[in-house]
This record gives sequence, structure tokens and C-alpha cells, in this order.
Amino acid sequence: MKKPLTVRIGLSTCGIAAGGNKTFARFGEQLTARNLAVDLKKTGCIGLCYHEPLVDILTEDGHVYTYGAVTEDKVPTLIDEHISGGRIVHDLLINDDKSKVTARQVKIALRNCGLIDPDSIADYINEGGYTALKTVLSSMTPDQVSEEITASGLRGRGGAGFPTGLKWRLTRQSPGSPKYVVCNADEGDPGAFMDRSIVEGDPHSIVEGMLIAAYAIGATEGHIYIRAEYPLAIAKMQKALDDADEHGYLGEKILSSSFSFTLKIKKGAGAFVCGEETALIASLEGKRGMPLLKPPFPAQKGLWQKPTTINNVETFANVPWIIREGAKRFAAFGTAKSKGTKVFALAGKINNGGLVEVPIGMPLREIIFDIGGGIQGGKRFKGVQLGGPSGGCLPEEELDTIVDYDELVQKGAMMGSGGMIVMDETTCMVDIARFFLNFTKDESCGKCVHCRLGTKRMLEILELITAGKAAAEDLALLEELASNVKEGSLCGLGQTAPNPVLTTLKYFRHEYEEHITQKKCRAHVCKALLQYIINEKCVGCGLCVKRCPVDAISGERRKLHAIDGDKCIKCGRCVEACKFDAILVE
Repeated sequence: MKKPLTVRIGLSTCGIAAGGNKTFARFGEQLTARNLAVDLKKTGCIGLCYHEPLVDILTEDGHVYTYGAVTEDKVPTLIDEHISGGRIVHDLLINDDKSKVTARQVKIALRNCGLIDPDSIADYINEGGYTALKTVLSSMTPDQVSEEITASGLRGRGGAGFPTGLKWRLTRQSPGSPKYVVCNADEGDPGAFMDRSIVEGDPHSIVEGMLIAAYAIGATEGHIYIRAEYPLAIAKMQKALDDADEHGYLGEKILSSSFSFTLKIKKGAGAFVCGEETALIASLEGKRGMPLLKPPFPAQKGLWQKPTTINNVETFANVPWIIREGAKRFAAFGTAKSKGTKVFALAGKINNGGLVEVPIGMPLREIIFDIGGGIQGGKRFKGVQLGGPSGGCLPEEELDTIVDYDELVQKGAMMGSGGMIVMDETTCMVDIARFFLNFTKDESCGKCVHCRLGTKRMLEILELITAGKAAAEDLALLEELASNVKEGSLCGLGQTAPNPVLTTLKYFRHEYEEHITQKKCRAHVCKALLQYIINEKCVGCGLCVKRCPVDAISGERRKLHAIDGDKCIKCGRCVEACKFDAILVE
């Protein structure tokens, strides 16, 4: 084995949450104490979040050994065995698993994440960073840039899927000056962390993408809107802006050209509705984040009523690669109407939770089972919720649906920004609809009646159903309300908020009917519908009696006990205490 030269540790939010900072500090202490000439580097997330903290050991022949779950206590072993002794620590090595997960992926937006130090502009430049900007400024007209992006087929990765090159051309053609470029890094979807990971792992790719967009539309000023709950992403981006300015990639007459451009960060206050472009613009202007009727679109009248291009993080991250590698190569991936790759955040009841980037058009089954590793604990797949809290839930029979913008919409879901929440047989689909509708109800800005009151009334019906207090006619009312909210709301939040309800009604209607007619929750999630029953396996040991916080269990010692349903609060402590499987939950 060749001598190790570099130790690379993933320190995005996922890595830090798993203890990566302690692992990094321990490596630093141990390498210094042993006087080992090994370069210790920080990097971003490579997508294998379920294996964090992750440590790469790179040797002089270019081989990478990736170790998973490297907590600080395991650092001395890695140093003794691998770095000093040249012996692979097989118990921690995850190269084979890493290969299985990455084999089907094509990394374009995530190309540098987990490989470079996000704080190092030199690392980014060494990977070809800013060469696309140099090409654009030295040999392309603004119209040629937009045409190249159009030829690539790149569509907005924030959810709407609008053609990026067309948006840029429309902004350039709209009368008014100055023009603006805005990056939407708000990312408020529960279970979504694609944009955050790109900003934390490769911020310069967004800066370069925004520079190219600014040149294409004729903008001199840009803004990056990041939610304040992303402190690490904000710090990485600010460092990238400072370094880009110092190296001549931002400011006046960039790279000795006539093009000038400045970039600022705006911290969002956590309003989900500010992911909608007109609400985001209002927030940038210091106003309350509330959507506006369109048209006019931001490309016509946006920030300060001037033509504005808004794209999300992933869209901008693709741009330098397209310019450098060519539109044809990007368009070679994907489907007829949805080109390129898409980053997805796999969350929920899935084995390989984390980030994946795959060609658009891959079936859900392959993403969830071949790449995502299937369902935790060997349980059965039940559904997947796509497109954020206002996306749709698709069942097992739709697993062969290909993932592209148009196909998902036909099934009642949507691509969204790329969140995938996987559910197993222990998930109640009525409760899932209630959960997401509660979120969108709380996040409604309140401007339009359909969204403000419609989501509230829908939630009230769902709460009645999960409490076992609904009637059969409530389902018809729920569907009617969902359709009205979808058709009558002002912006995308209200228009898509009913999707979880409509798709669960479409694919899992039997669960709604069971809740209403049988007062039964098959997943044992809705507490109001549960019954705790002690069966003949009971030996009268009394452990359940001791654990019950409300004295709902009675019986003589060594005789069959009973649970008082009126007193029982359905906390489940008796089930945990019983060693004889004598307590059933129905």
C-alpha cells in the first residue's frame, strides 16, 4: 500500500451532527503528537449521510479509502493501523457500500461536494473552477450563453421546472435597468437538504453560476437568499464571496473585462412562503414575504420593479459544468423534455438516507431500492412523498414511475426541489396528510382566502378522521375543499398544499374509510383509535402495572390482568414492559 498523504473529513451539517468536529480535532491532535506528515483537510457531504462521520484516507497513488462511523474514539485505531501500519481497517471501511450507492449516480451539481475543501478557492480552481466564467467573458456573447443553456435543456431545479435559458433571455430582453440575479437558497421543505449541502460543500459553483447568469442577462448586482437556520451554509458562502472578490472574480472589471458584478447575502427569517419567487423578492426589499399575482413575472418586473432572474442553488451549480463540458453532454442525460440530472434528498424509513444525484428519468424503484438500499428493518414499502410538504404521495404500485417533471405531475406528485420521504407499513397515510397539511396551513402567508381558511378547514376534517370522530360525508367535503383550494389559491403554496390529501385519497382511500367506519388505524399511529388488550399469554407478573402512569391496569398476581380503556392514555409503556407479548395493540 502506498503511503497516506491526506486525511479528508466530511464536515457539512450532517457530519458535524454525527460528531465530525470531534473526529477532526482528534485527528489533528494525534497526527501532531506523532509527528506524522499527513495533510488534514475538511470537505463537504458526499451524500452518504447514514455513514457519518466519514473519513477519507488518500494515498500517493490516488487511491481513496473511505471509512464510516469514525467517531473520535476510533481515530487512534485508524492512525495506528492504516496511516502508520499500512493495514486497512476492514471493520470501518465502506468502499464497497460507497461503490454500490454511487454506481448509478451521475454527479454534476454535486461534482465537487465531498472532494474539495469548500473554504479553499484554490481547491475549486484546481477542479476547473472559474474556467467557464473565463470562457464566457473571453469568447461568448450574452445571447450565446443563454442559447447554450437553452440547448442543454436545463430547467429550474427549484420545483417549477421553467426553462433556464428562456428565463435568462426574457430577463435580458425586458426593458429596465439595472437588472438583478437572485439565488433562492431558502429551501424550507421538511426532509430536504440538497441546496444546503451544495452551499456547504461547493459554494464557488453557485457564485460562478450566478456570474455567468449575470453576464447573460446584463446584471451588475446579485443577491443570495439563504434562510438564517443555515448558519454553516451562510458562513461558507460568505467565505466564498470574500475569496472570489479578493481573486478578481467579483467586483469591477472582472478578469480584466468590461463586466462588473457584486454579490450579497440576505438572511431569510424562515418563512416557507419566501421560497416563492415574488414573496422572496418582497422579503429582499424589506417587506413582508407575500406572493404577488403574475404576470408580470420577475423577469419583467422583479426586485425594485426591475427585470430579475431567480434560480435556485442547484440550477446555478449546473451552469459552469454545462459551459465547460457543453450543452450536448448535459442533454445526453434525462428524458425528452427533462434533461440532465437531479439531486434528491432521501429521508424517512430508508436504509441509505442522504443525497443522491441521478439522471432524470430513473424509475422510483431504482432510486429507493437500488441506490437508497430499500426499507429499514426489512419492512414493506408503503409510499413515497415527493416534492416537499405540498407534494404527492405515491404507493407501491407506482414505483416504476419515472422521475421527471411531467410524469410525476400526471401521477399527482411533483419533482419539487427534490425531497423524497420514504414511508413503510408503520406509517399512517391519513396522519401523513394531516402532518403536511398542518405545515402548509401554518406557513400560509394568509393573503388569499382559499389558502388561509381552506387549509385550516381541511386540517380540521383530517383531525376529526384521525380522532375517530368523522362521518362518511366528511370525505366528500374534504375532496371538495382540496379542489377549491388548489384552483383558487394565489401562489404555488396554496395551489399545491392539497396534493398530499388528494394523492392519499386517490391511492390510500381505504385507510381513510377504515378510520371513519371501523375506527381503526392499521399502522397503529392514531392514538384515539387504538385499543390495548391483554391476552391469555399474561402470567400476572405485574410489570405492566408498575409501568402504567395512570393505574389503568388491574389484576391479581399470577392471574390474567385487564386494561381499563377509559383510563388508558395509550402511552405504550405497558407494551414495552411486557416480556411475554401479552399485550396487543389493535
